[in-house]
Amino acid sequence: MSDWSRIAPQLADATGETLYMVAVSAALTVLAGIPLGVLLIVTAPDGLAPHRWTHRVLGLLVNLGRSLPFIILLVLVAPVTRGLVGTTIGSTAAIVPLTIGAVPFLARLVETSLREVSHGKVEAALAMGARRRQVVRTVLLPEALPSLVAGVTVTVVALISYSAMAGAIGGGGLGDFAIRFGYQQFRTDITLLTVVLLLVVVQALQFGGDTWARRLARR
Repeated sequence: MSDWSRIAPQLADATGETLYMVAVSAALTVLAGIPLGVLLIVTAPDGLAPHRWTHRVLGLLVNLGRSLPFIILLVLVAPVTRGLVGTTIGSTAAIVPLTIGAVPFLARLVETSLREVSHGKVEAALAMGARRRQVVRTVLLPEALPSLVAGVTVTVVALISYSAMAGAIGGGGLGDFAIRFGYQQFRTDITLLTVVLLLVVVQALQFGGDTWARRLARR
């Protein structure tokens, strides 16, 4: 009992660190990933403003970001993290690689969602005199909103997984807690408790995102 009374506050702190990392990196990912996805669809050969080289360069960067294993990305961007935050250790430092890793992932999901919007609706808006920026704001994004919400939900769930990996190299959070108090101390019960807690968080986020997407789709 005394052992759990010692561990419980640290578990609560680790949970808070994970939620902090995921929340901040998710917000930054949405702010960067959605515009990047819009650029990918707009500059495509059949887009509103076709630009072959811009589309190819953006596509290459997105593919490169998605192909790198996150644990390798953590090491690669360490100098960038140190330059921005001043350290590579801790939950705040982990936000940098989390965001860099998630932006390309979300950008592709956004591109796929926007591509599903009917070309007829886009052409109708253009025929009525709407500018390309207005088409994006009033047609593409609203029509794809349920799919965009689903894509953001998938991205946030992926960020939870990434944050657990970040904990393995000093990023803090539940991943770090599971390694220090579970794996290194041969406490299977603590490891399983951490896994269950992560599953509960993921299920809650997934349920909330799916519910929101379904309500938007009925409008």
